[in-house]
Amino acid sequence: MNANPISIRPFLGAKNFNLSRAFYSAMGFTENTINEKLSVFHFKGISFYLQNAYVKDWVDNTMVFVEVDHLGEFWESLQALQLTEKFPEVRLVAPKTFDWGSECFVHDPSGILWHFGCFKKQ
Repeated sequence: MNANPISIRPFLGAKNFNLSRAFYSAMGFTENTINEKLSVFHFKGISFYLQNAYVKDWVDNTMVFVEVDHLGEFWESLQALQLTEKFPEVRLVAPKTFDWGSECFVHDPSGILWHFGCFKKQ
């Protein structure tokens, strides 16, 4: 393949589009509305599309991994957002350490599983 990739943007579904839009905005993402059924969310160097579309098997099996530079600091800032108080459907799972590094987890209002992780420095 002769190309220089610039970005990758997964398409994520939403059980309740407006609730998911509010959740990602509360997380700190900036929303750019494309049309009434599609938005793109940006945060620093990452982006994803959120669709007003829900297929249970698809959403239940969607996972996204985001590498962060300092997981402990990220986790503290995530907790400070009080997402589980604002969005009862959301779950946060504290950081866990593995052979390769560490990660924490966020389940969005639709059940999409976000992994936020930091690889061990070699």
